[in-house]
Order: sequence, then C-alpha cells, then structure tokens
Amino acid sequence: MLEVSILSVLQGVAEFLPISSSGHLVIGKSLLGLGDAGMRLDIFLHVGTLLSIFVFYFAVIRRILAKREWMYVAKILVSAIPVGVVGLLFKERLEEVFSSPSFVGGALIATGIVLTITRFLPKGDRGVSFLRALLMGLAQAVAILPGVSRSGTTLAAARAAKVDGEKAAEFSFLMSAPPIAGAAVLELVKSMRHGGAAEAQTSWGLCIFGAALAAVVGWFALKLLVASLKGRWFWLFGPYCMAAGLAVLFFVS
Repeated sequence: MLEVSILSVLQGVAEFLPISSSGHLVIGKSLLGLGDAGMRLDIFLHVGTLLSIFVFYFAVIRRILAKREWMYVAKILVSAIPVGVVGLLFKERLEEVFSSPSFVGGALIATGIVLTITRFLPKGDRGVSFLRALLMGLAQAVAILPGVSRSGTTLAAARAAKVDGEKAAEFSFLMSAPPIAGAAVLELVKSMRHGGAAEAQTSWGLCIFGAALAAVVGWFALKLLVASLKGRWFWLFGPYCMAAGLAVLFFVS
C-alpha cells in the first residue's frame, strides 16, 4: 500500500503539473523496484486523474452539454486524432521506451527547455479554434513519450498560438479525456483477457485505492496549475524538469 500510495501521489501531481506523469511513474517504479508491476496499476492511476478532471471541470462540462456546444466537442475530437494515430501505429515501439529511465531523463530535459521558452512568449487572448485544437493535439501526441509532459507541451503550444491561459488549460485537460479513457478501456480489456503474473502482482483493491488517491491529489494539482497560468510562473516548472532529467541521467549512468 505504501508503494502504491507513492505512485498515486506521483501520478496525481505530475499528471497536471507540467512535469510528465508517465516519466515520473517510470522513475518511481525504478526506484521502488516495481518495474514489473504491470499495466493494470497504470490504468487505474490514469482513471483516477481523469476523474479529478471531471470533478474540477464539472460546471464547464455541464454548460457544454446544457447549451449543446457541439462545436467545442468537435474540437476536442479533432485534437484526439493525432494521439490516436500515433498510438495505433507505434504502440509496440512506445511500450519499449516506457521501461527506460535514461530515455525519460533526456525527455524531461527537452520538456524543461520547452517550458522555459514559454517565459519569453507573450500572453494571448484568443479562443481555441479548430486549427489551434489540432496544434494542441499534435503536441499531445508527442507527449505519449514518457518524460514529455502532456500538459506542458499542449499548454506551450497554446501559448505559442496566443490562446488565453484559462481557456487553454480548460481545453488541454478536457481534450485529454478521450485518449485517457480510450487507452484505459483497451488496456483493461487486454489485462482481463491476457492477465499474466506481472499484472496479478497489483491487486484490484490496491488499484482502486491508488485511483482514489490519485484523484484527490490530482484535483489539488490541477488547481495549482490553473493558478500558475494566471500568474507568470508557469515557466518555472522548466528548470525543475531539466534538473530532474539531469539527475536521472546521472544516477542511471
């Protein structure tokens, strides 16, 4: 339970702060000796943070459904196309790098550079058009790689396109719902059909506990990120990512 709690806190914090949840999970598992914990735990942790998105943006989701803002929904679906294509075409190759802490270290450094650059980009006041939604979707596709922050790359892309910070954050996390939900369903079905010894090491009860803890921690992390976008300190996550990446490469070597 202690090990699952640590990974749940890592997932909850890193899923929304632009520091890469997948990368921190790889590092956390490596340090805890849980490289063979299986995909089931990862699925439940991502479902937990997905739940925190629905709770945090419940009023927004209710507004979209009540006012039938189908154009907004269409933009979310458009943004999901790149990550779906990349996931289907390169799934097996992507799974290989998810067990490589050295790859995560390099990717964290790259993420840190991108986040630091946002310090020099002016704030915008634009909304999310279809073209900007696709741009954020392409950034989300790149963030499939462990160590590349999904929220960091999508929000950096939005900042470059001069999208308003709060609108960018809202869209960034709502657009993550279809890929996370789709991946969770696919992996859950795969786990139930071909569940081997590796998946069996993490019980269903611990997975549910981990999902609940990740959801609670994720809600607070999401609140912190939105506050950072209102200020001018979003870029400060960049130096952290670069330092974390260098530390990983140092200890791995």
